[in-house]
Amino acid sequence: MINSKKIQCSMTESYDPYQNAVAERVNGILKQEFLMNTKNIDIKTMKALIKQSIEIYNHYRPHWSCNMFTPNQMHKQKK
Repeated sequence: MINSKKIQCSMTESYDPYQNAVAERVNGILKQEFLMNTKNIDIKTMKALIKQSIEIYNHYRPHWSCNMFTPNQMHKQKK
């Protein structure tokens, strides 16, 4: 499909999702948690939704892997 639309994949050189696991994880979270019911939305609205989703993910959504802190809180720690 991407070839027919002249879109070039930019995730990895060999198109192997295991080479970029962090990006794949974040893309999955965006799709599953924030963008599930967003079919047929114009590009401007979709960009705004993605920006808002990233803001929520980094500043408001606690993560198990961060001891239930947000990524922003984890980065601000001194220890």
